[in-house]
Amino acid sequence: AKPFKNRLVGVAVGTAGECGIRFLADHIDGDRYFGIHREGQNLDRARTQFKLVADMEKKWEEMKKIVEEEYSNMQKPVLVVMAAGMGSRYGGLKQAEPVGPHGELIIDYSIHDAMKAGFGRVICIIKPENREIFEERIGRRHTAAKIEYAYQRMTDLPAGYTIPEGRQKPWGTAHAVMCCAGMLREPFAVINADDYYGPEPFEELYGFLTAPHEENGKLQLCMAGYRLVNTLSDKGTVARGVCTVDANGKLTDIDERLKIGWTADGRITDVSREAEVEYDPQTPVSMNCWGCPPELMEEFQPRFIHFLEHMKDPLKNEFLLPEMIGDLLHEGCAEVTVLPVHNKWYGVTYREDHEKVAAAMAALTADGLYPEKLK
Repeated sequence: AKPFKNRLVGVAVGTAGECGIRFLADHIDGDRYFGIHREGQNLDRARTQFKLVADMEKKWEEMKKIVEEEYSNMQKPVLVVMAAGMGSRYGGLKQAEPVGPHGELIIDYSIHDAMKAGFGRVICIIKPENREIFEERIGRRHTAAKIEYAYQRMTDLPAGYTIPEGRQKPWGTAHAVMCCAGMLREPFAVINADDYYGPEPFEELYGFLTAPHEENGKLQLCMAGYRLVNTLSDKGTVARGVCTVDANGKLTDIDERLKIGWTADGRITDVSREAEVEYDPQTPVSMNCWGCPPELMEEFQPRFIHFLEHMKDPLKNEFLLPEMIGDLLHEGCAEVTVLPVHNKWYGVTYREDHEKVAAAMAALTADGLYPEKLK
């Protein structure tokens, strides 16, 4: 049998023709089924339907092309961009700060790389009050990508829950993705808006998300695994998900560390613990660059409720995507394949990082990795 998409145009034409026949039959039978307001109305309805059939037959190939394009887009993975963060360390709306030679934002490079890799739609998770600035600087400039918006609000809580008095901090990255409920039916990738990932991870993510996977009762996720040394800022400490990977390339543990950075003598350490911990520069880390099946969306609501019930600091605790995935992993509900990434990460954790990122984007453009002006 032909795939249903191959029959859609015929179904549309047939339905219009059937309606025309029914209107005509009712006209002949004395207008006993379809209500009329004037004599001959069902005959006119039949003529309209037959005219529609003739018009659709003339446009048959054009309609088939539209169906093919829409069906193709429905099969493509979706890029989900988390852009609702406060940017407290940076001191402003860092997601909308230009870094490219012609005013491009970091998110522009991610969208460009994702579209080139084969992704379809783009969903930007933003605060409602930032919609206009994102439309102006991103949405209206990308002609090759269909950009949609999901809103992350502090008030987006399950029934019966309220915002703790005094809380100003957003609910976290897992809550941000949860705000896309109802918008995701395809496999999807999740990234930060203020991180430059490079082309490699999008190619790897696309390959994983479009490939068949073993049916073992577990959610099949993937993660871009960067080398720690390629992800640090020389302006201060950063938060990183430090990963443990087994011999099969599967993630076995992820430890979210909040203050990793360089020491004066060139070592990489975590200063958030009582005893200083040193890391190998090649340690794989998560940069919140995940590939997920659409079934993952079913996990967010119940796990967010569990988070709300058990959070120790109602003013500061966050419902974080790496922690949620880590829980799924330890419960045996998911497998995470770590995709090794070798290119360098760039980001604007601190305002002082901006100049370095801008210089890097100019160099990558000069080297031909990107066109002179992104579209």
